[in-house]
Amino acid sequence: MNAKPKIALAIGILCISIFPILVRLQLTDGLISAFYRMFIAAILLLPYLIVTKKFRLPTTKILVLAIICGIVFATDIAIWNIAIQHSSATQATLLANLSPVWVGIGSFIFLKNKPALNFWLGTTIALIGMVILVGFEVFSQLHFDLAFTFALVSGMLYATYILMSKKILSQMEVLSFMNIVLISSSLFLGLVCWITDKTFTGFSNTAWFVLFIQGAICQLTAWLLISYATQHIRATRVSLSLLGQALLATFLAWLFLDEKMSGFRIFGAVFLLLGIRITFYDKPLSCKNLKNKL
Repeated sequence: MNAKPKIALAIGILCISIFPILVRLQLTDGLISAFYRMFIAAILLLPYLIVTKKFRLPTTKILVLAIICGIVFATDIAIWNIAIQHSSATQATLLANLSPVWVGIGSFIFLKNKPALNFWLGTTIALIGMVILVGFEVFSQLHFDLAFTFALVSGMLYATYILMSKKILSQMEVLSFMNIVLISSSLFLGLVCWITDKTFTGFSNTAWFVLFIQGAICQLTAWLLISYATQHIRATRVSLSLLGQALLATFLAWLFLDEKMSGFRIFGAVFLLLGIRITFYDKPLSCKNLKNKL
């Protein structure tokens, strides 16, 4: 496999990992933050496409699917914010990160490339690592309420977006796809914010700067790179690799927010990375060749 998609995926995940740190600053409302994340990315990309004339309008069928994809992504962000606001961030993170399981099931049903044993083994190991990284105590705090459902649905929507984008990107260019997704997401989230009486202005200079970073780096740069990787890498591998953002976010929180990083959490991080590594191993698994590759 060409190394470029892997590098693009890694950089994209790094860009996404900055987002939780910015959100924890709580400079704006969660839904407004989600809206401006998409809107700022859209107004940065659209002029470039107009000037360079690189936008290519797809067939009506693909256009409709891309618009739906944008609404799915926007709904995921909105539901994710609601889940965090009405439950612990830890619970929401754990449930939303079940998305690789949903991608695996969806790939098995809808895509030609079925998940191999490597994916299921890697997913199991990575999720064990995620649980250790998040903390076992989260299970004693699970509340099977509306917030629990929203967090679970968020993971399913995330998986749906990845599967849909994989199909759509086989028939259109990344820049054109991102443009449609960003515009449809911005319109949808703007409508949600308007209906719920959110304030669109009156923020501090720091808040506007953070919103710009979210749109330019966490959305536009990150998802251009991830979408490029999705064109060349299996959807199952992309979805599982995205778990790496939790690891990077934890490291950044330790570095900048003075959050604790215990040896037990480091052990979980190693498990998480091991699981992701296994999914990128193409040969049939055996004790000997798996040991040699890892």
